[in-house]
This record gives sequence, C-alpha cells and structure tokens, in this order.
Amino acid sequence: MEFQHVPVMLNEAVDMLIVKDDGIYVDGTLGGAGHSEEILKRTSESGKLIGIDRDLDAINNAKIKLERYKDRVLLINSKFSSLKSILKDNGIDKVDGVLLDLGVSSHQLDEASRGFSYMHDAPLDMRMDSNSKITAQYIVNNYSEEELKDIIRDYGEERWASRIASFIVKEREKAPIVSTYDLVDVIKAAIPAKARRDGPHPAKRTFQAIRIAVNRELEEIENVIPDIVDVLNEGGRISIITFHSLEDRIVKKAFKELANPCTCPPDFPICVCNKKPKIKILTNKPILPKKEEIENNPRARSAKLRVAEKL
Repeated sequence: MEFQHVPVMLNEAVDMLIVKDDGIYVDGTLGGAGHSEEILKRTSESGKLIGIDRDLDAINNAKIKLERYKDRVLLINSKFSSLKSILKDNGIDKVDGVLLDLGVSSHQLDEASRGFSYMHDAPLDMRMDSNSKITAQYIVNNYSEEELKDIIRDYGEERWASRIASFIVKEREKAPIVSTYDLVDVIKAAIPAKARRDGPHPAKRTFQAIRIAVNRELEEIENVIPDIVDVLNEGGRISIITFHSLEDRIVKKAFKELANPCTCPPDFPICVCNKKPKIKILTNKPILPKKEEIENNPRARSAKLRVAEKL
C-alpha cells in the first residue's frame, strides 16, 4: 500500500517551528513526510532536514516523496528517542527546530496487515518497528491479568479495564487470541451492552492502550524532550502534536519543568538552587485544529499542538 498520511495542523506546526530559512530541522516522526515536505518548502537551499521514523515503510516512502530535496535530507530508520546519538553519529552538534507528530499514522491504521485497527481483521501485531520482538498478540496472550488491567486502565483510560482483562485471560485459556477481531469480540463481550451504545467504538481505548504498551510510546516521549532541548540552538523551537490526554499531559509537564526548574520552597525569598529556565513556553494553551480541518480530516479532532523555544 502506498504510504498515505494527512499531516495534522500542517501550517500551524511549521509556522511555529521555522525560525530561520537556512536552519537544520528534525522531523522525529516522519510518517507520510507531509510536515517534512512543508519544512523543506519553507527553507532555503542551505537548509537541512533530518527525518526519523522507526517504521521502514515511512522511510522508503519519504525517499520517493522528498526526492527533489535529496541533497539536503537525511533519513534515519530509528526511534526518535535516539535523537542525540543520531545527530552525534552524523556530525551534527545543534539544530534549529524539532517536530514530533505523535501517535499512529493514517497509513498504519489503514493498512490492515499491521494490526493497529479494530476496523480490520488482521494478525494482532501493532508494532511500529517490525523488527521489535513484542507484539500485541504476545502481550494479550502472555501478560498477567493484573498487568493487562493496568495497561488498559492507565494507557486507555478505560473504565471497564478490569472486566476486559478478566475476559481476555478466560478467553485465551480456551485458545490464543491471535487476530484483531478475536480481541474485539472479547472486548465487546466484556463491556455491558448498555455501555457500548454510546461513545466511540468499544475497542478503541483498549486498542490504544495495547498499542502504547507495544511501542512504549509514553516512555519515548518522556525520555526525548530534555534531549531535544539540549540539542537546540538558542532560539530554536520544539513543536509537539499530541492526540490523547496521556501524551499531552507528559508534554505539558515536561515543558513546565524545563521552563521553571527551580526546586526552592515557595516561601524562600530568593532562589538558592540556581536551576535556570531552559525554555520559554510559547503556547500557554495548546493550539487546536480549526473546524474546517476536523471536517476534512476527522482524525485531527483530538490533536493539540504545544511549542517551546530554547533560551
């Protein structure tokens, strides 16, 4: 399948990111390369882009899509949390901006064989990196009931997490749960009919939770934000698009701690810890997608954009 992905808040994210037309920019979540292409359009011939994605399909697609910019593009098949070592390995000391568009891409959802979607029957996979050893099938069939409950509750914010975990364990005792539809059937059986009538698809939260666990997505975000700030030039910016409250909470907290790192008690007359702010937050409230964008791309409806600038 051709790699299709509609970039969310394309203009808003790139508008906030670009500070110099000859800068070096990183798209840490290359995806369909929509944001990368826009960054390249807005920078001069001396501008550079490093595109990172752990999905090899994204890298191969970007090689084609960004062909005309190939002299100023470096594509890396890796996790964005490896940003510091990627830059070091390629002789790059500092960059002028880093963009992260978190979550799963449209391509990954739409390609049934990847097992991300509860709307297609496929092997229960959900790996962004096909070389990774842990799949959704492994988690569903091997994790304890308590571990499953914690994942579904904490990463999916699912009120029926305990029942779903219990039903999964009982079902896998009869036979392994190997496909997306197998898992959907278990989830539907676990959630009372009345609760299934309203709101999103009953499997949405559980699938989100297991996908996050498979790809260790929240750990990736937590670990990389301080590293990004370290590699930014003064005045460089970090632009992050999130798609659910867990991601947004991590980004908001990390920005706040980097903008106000002082650990002195509130009643101290002066700061004695000598911890200085590293960033200035440019979005006290997140930027949200416009109504027109949501109408054209419903997947944008939960997106939030937060931006900060290196001091």
